[in-house]
Amino acid sequence: MDSPKQDGEPTIHLDQFLKAHGLVGTGGQAKVVIQGGEVLLNGQVETRRRKQLREGDLVGFEGEEYRVEFGG
Repeated sequence: MDSPKQDGEPTIHLDQFLKAHGLVGTGGQAKVVIQGGEVLLNGQVETRRRKQLREGDLVGFEGEEYRVEFGG
C-alpha cells in the first residue's frame, strides 16, 4: 500500500489512506470526497487524490484528524 520515494521515505496516496483507514468504502468514493474538497491535508483543502502523504502529515475528514504513520 505504501511506496518508497527516491529518498527512501515511505509514502501513501491520499485515496489509499482514506480506504485503508475505513473512511471511505471504495476508490470511487475516495475520488468524490477528495475532488469535492471534503478532505484537508495539514489544514488545507487537498483535491489531488494521488497526493503523496508522508509520515506526520495530518488528514482531516468529517471533522476528525488522522496522522499518517508508518509503524514497524
